[in-house]
Amino acid sequence: MADVFTLGIDVGSTTSKCVILRGGAEPVASSLVPAGTGTSGPGRALDEALAQAGLAREQLAALVATGYGRNSFPGADFTVSELSCHALGAAALMPGVRTVIDIGGQDAKVLRVSSAGRLESFLMNDKCAAGTGRFLEVMARILELDVSQLAEMDAQASGTVSISSTCTVFAESEVISHLANNVDLRDLVAGIHASVAVRAAGLARRLGITAPLGMTGGVARNAGVVRALEKELGAAIAVSPMAQLAGAYGAALCGWNKRKE
Repeated sequence: MADVFTLGIDVGSTTSKCVILRGGAEPVASSLVPAGTGTSGPGRALDEALAQAGLAREQLAALVATGYGRNSFPGADFTVSELSCHALGAAALMPGVRTVIDIGGQDAKVLRVSSAGRLESFLMNDKCAAGTGRFLEVMARILELDVSQLAEMDAQASGTVSISSTCTVFAESEVISHLANNVDLRDLVAGIHASVAVRAAGLARRLGITAPLGMTGGVARNAGVVRALEKELGAAIAVSPMAQLAGAYGAALCGWNKRKE
């Protein structure tokens, strides 16, 4: 049983992620390609994960697709809702977590998870880029920074410049205005992170928060946003090193669970 391999692929709007599990518990390979549905990203992510594990497609007991582009991914044995996979993956990566805040490239969602890792309820914002990874990318471009630099800049901030606009377009104008007034760039980054945190916290409060809390999605890799969200909610937030892979991890678990049925 220990040498049974299942692969989960999360085909997102901006990234493709894969996780291969041995025996439904041990991660043996993972990949992340910054290209999502409709591109070569999903195929590249699959090839990278298989090569890393030293496996051929035929050696997989199940290949499960999830995410925004799951229905357009060829070769999957079956597909599963990204919400269910994120809940299952988050529960496995952060045992005991009951509320999961997931901020991805194009949307943000809050999940309430049972003690068994099942999705109980959720709220999602997929109509507005504000409060998502896309928002951070736009802001980083204006500041002439790479997104990967934002967390370090935030850590050096001595204050927070308020970003009051809730729309990405208006927030962009507001940030440009702050730059014209020569505000400290580090404090401005802290303000951008606080703006993302306020929107995510609002979504979480609407759903109802049950501790412990965890965070998944690509934005969870930004320690500045995590700190801002902890401050906004007044609670600690767990983040797994595999936070961005939670959906793919959950899909691989679904493959293992399906095999046992």
